[in-house]
Amino acid sequence: MSIEAGRKAEVIQANANKKGDTGSPEVQVAILSERITNLTEHFKTHVKDNHSRRGLLKLVSTRRQLLDYLKRVDEGRYKAVIEKHGIRR
Repeated sequence: MSIEAGRKAEVIQANANKKGDTGSPEVQVAILSERITNLTEHFKTHVKDNHSRRGLLKLVSTRRQLLDYLKRVDEGRYKAVIEKHGIRR
């Protein structure tokens, strides 16, 4: 499930480090977390949707790679992102 344009803009604005920031790891993790949450809700009603489940696993994997990068580069930013989004690691 994708995110509506308005909601995506809100997520970007809430997590941006500066004006126009759309590519920082914090913003990317926030967008992925939003999509993962939407898909998780989708699976509560559509239990047998295995095609979307594969997409969910890819999103989780991508988010994990971004978090690993952030942890390697700056552990303080990594911990802040984990706390803000409530990600278990």
